[in-house]
Amino acid sequence: MSILAVSGTGGGVVTALAVVTVLCIVANLVISVADFRRAEFVLANSAEVGLPPSTIPYLATLKTAGAAGLAIGFVGLPWLGLAAGIGLVVFFIGAVGAHIRARVLYNIGFPSLYLLLALGATAYFAQVVW
Repeated sequence: MSILAVSGTGGGVVTALAVVTVLCIVANLVISVADFRRAEFVLANSAEVGLPPSTIPYLATLKTAGAAGLAIGFVGLPWLGLAAGIGLVVFFIGAVGAHIRARVLYNIGFPSLYLLLALGATAYFAQVVW
């Protein structure tokens, strides 16, 4: 049975969370590509929050791994999807915290949006697993 075919009460919520999970996968893959390409906005943002450029490929790898884990969770390993979601939540709590610590608040919406997507993906896999 496909994970997307989970039935029961709250079917609309399950569908909405599945859509959020797909958006989380896509968003993390897109930003990972920008990170790996060392896009100008990525370098500028990381400098503002005090991250050295040498950390960007590692952070991009974590985002890519999280997106891959969510995707694999859809095809039959929901525990991996749940673990990936939790990892992305922790990652983006750190990103929001870095913005707060550095007082770079004008663009805190971006890591906050990624955090919300990761929370939605985690909620999706949590209800699938349990």
